[in-house]
Amino acid sequence: MNRFSYWPLDHCEIDRGAENCHFKGILQYVVAQTPPLSCTSTVLWWCPLQFFRSPSLFSEPKTACACREPTTRVENGNTDTSQRFFSIENGVRKGIPKIVVVLIDGWPSDDMEEAGILAREFGVNVFIVSVAKPSPEELGMVQDVGFIEKAVCRNNGFFSYNIPSWFGTTKYVKPLVQKLCAHEQMLCSKTCYNSVNIAFLIDGSSSVGDSNFRLMLEFISNVAKSFEITDIGAKVAAVQFTYDQHIEFSFADYVTKDDVISGLRGIRYMSGGTSTGEAISYTTRNVFGPVRDGPNKNFLVILTDGQSYDDVRGPAASAHKAGITIFSVGVAWAPLEDLKDMASEPKETHTFFTREFTGLGQIVPDVVRAICRDFMDSKQ
Repeated sequence: MNRFSYWPLDHCEIDRGAENCHFKGILQYVVAQTPPLSCTSTVLWWCPLQFFRSPSLFSEPKTACACREPTTRVENGNTDTSQRFFSIENGVRKGIPKIVVVLIDGWPSDDMEEAGILAREFGVNVFIVSVAKPSPEELGMVQDVGFIEKAVCRNNGFFSYNIPSWFGTTKYVKPLVQKLCAHEQMLCSKTCYNSVNIAFLIDGSSSVGDSNFRLMLEFISNVAKSFEITDIGAKVAAVQFTYDQHIEFSFADYVTKDDVISGLRGIRYMSGGTSTGEAISYTTRNVFGPVRDGPNKNFLVILTDGQSYDDVRGPAASAHKAGITIFSVGVAWAPLEDLKDMASEPKETHTFFTREFTGLGQIVPDVVRAICRDFMDSKQ
């Protein structure tokens, strides 16, 4: 299993001495977990960290772990772990759940909500193991008494674990290990970056022109770069349309980000008319049809610079009913009415427009955020 354990220790208690912080109790608890943490036949990789003024390794990990910036609070330590430790360079394995176990004595004095959001966005399953009750001094520094429900992967009781005192902590090891080995319960492993199918429907009409067509492909490449495209992750497809439609590549054709980018560079500009409605129907049937019952959420991004010669409302409505979320990206002469007719609800957040093709680059972050927002909303 691909799981790193992260054990932050309260900095005030540590500064007063290891015995006050029950530091030996923490070490015993961590060590006690090491033998049981081998779920099925998969080898677990773990990385224990000591946390107060700066994170540091207090035992040799079974995989490479690195600490980047000094941190003084649980929130910052959790953020740094989500972004830095779970990387290919540090030994993360594809398709294996990422888990952070935060062992805390008392309550944090900072806001953990943002750190929890970031961890979920990066596909990290955060567990909070709280030991004993906070001291009166700590209670005076607590910003949010509901920090656990905001920091954990899901506020369903599964990702939070309370140990009443430091005495006899080892007897609580097995129940926690059973949770860590429950693959199907790791709800945060799927994110907008690794669990989406995104098809791009590209206007290849004569009004676009070859140079502007290249700018459209560059826009698509930059959006695609934001996602984890793998054989078990995000998938990207591209369809060019005029009066006719042509699948440039399907979801099954490329399983790496580099191959997708290379495939986009190889697309040749068709030139012709603009039958957007028929293109939507074609893409719904031939591109999304084969993956309709798959695990990923389906998105269609339509790029066009003009008005369609055919009806777009009916085909778009059919796509919506098929579970496809549509984003309309219009350029130059694309009528706003058509763009909104194609876009999913709410229309305002699924419709984008730029007067010039060179402005497409500025829309990239907005489109990526919109896809992630819709993905997260669908999981609520």
